[in-house]
Amino acid sequence: MGLWDKLFGEFVDVIEWLDDSSDTMMYRFERYGNEIKYGAKLTVRESQNAVFVNEGQVADVLGPGMYELETKNLPVLSTLQHWDHGFESPFKAEVYFCNMRRFTDLKWGTKNPLMLRDKEFGGVRLRAFGSYVMRIADPKLFIQEITGTDGHFTTDEITNQLRNLITSRFASIVGKADIPVLDLAANYDQLGEFITTRIAPEFSAYGLELTKMLIENISLPPEVEAALDKRTSMGMIGNLDKYLKFQTAEAMQNSATGGGSAMGDAMGIGVGMAMAGKMAENLQSTGGASTPPPLPGQTAYHVAIDGKTQGPFAGDALKQLAASGKLTDTTLVWTDGMNDWQPAAKVDALKPLLGPATPPPLPPR
Repeated sequence: MGLWDKLFGEFVDVIEWLDDSSDTMMYRFERYGNEIKYGAKLTVRESQNAVFVNEGQVADVLGPGMYELETKNLPVLSTLQHWDHGFESPFKAEVYFCNMRRFTDLKWGTKNPLMLRDKEFGGVRLRAFGSYVMRIADPKLFIQEITGTDGHFTTDEITNQLRNLITSRFASIVGKADIPVLDLAANYDQLGEFITTRIAPEFSAYGLELTKMLIENISLPPEVEAALDKRTSMGMIGNLDKYLKFQTAEAMQNSATGGGSAMGDAMGIGVGMAMAGKMAENLQSTGGASTPPPLPGQTAYHVAIDGKTQGPFAGDALKQLAASGKLTDTTLVWTDGMNDWQPAAKVDALKPLLGPATPPPLPPR
């Protein structure tokens, strides 16, 4: 710095800081030789604090307002060094402006997946990211612990350390919370508030305040998400029997009308073959014999014999079952219109087949 710069600096009697950036946390006001003229005007705006450092020692911290730098106004400084009037002022100090506003939308996230134990899925790997808000709470402690003699300190110089701190605490807190993976999304707000409370004391050690922490997303590995999507799709299909029938009908209709591609027709044939296999299984389970329908006017009943459903039987077939002892009072029967299986003795139409009815008692004389 030349002579003219020194002279110009001596005539500057207004000390202030105007910031148009969004990430500056602390700025040192530059003066030639750190000389401050006696009676200079110091302007500290809202969301600012001015910190005086004299010979490496924090002398005073001033809040918003306009100050005239005189001995009577700054008694703390007057005890450190005598102020003389005149052009060559012996008063030398560094002035640091601290930005006290909130710094928003600071990002955090896990560099590597977190291994957790889940009740439903067992061991899972999770990734998480979000944002947080902080501000300078104690300018003196912030300078002593973080900035030192840095003349222009920005958020980029500390966010890596804070991000690592948040990620480390997040892993331990989520691991102990024992919240199922599928329920984590419903607990983002509660987790954010809880983690903010747990980490706030560690921010305070740096002279900072963690005012809010947001969890934007907690995600599973892509292959696990794909498996989960398949599981969800199966749940949405519902009744697989009805779904297969619907797909078969759609394929047959497309084939009949000439619509659809060759691949679609092949898929329809495959679904139809699956349905045919299912029908064959049903036929085998019933012995493979086809039973003719009952004569008109007769009610046919399915009968539970030896733990298996047989029938339907009507007319003479029911009589033969009753004569052979396979149809008794407690034998379960069912026919169209009945809500559930019932003992034969409770079905009026079958009572005559089960033996002579017991007459009611004679009326009194």
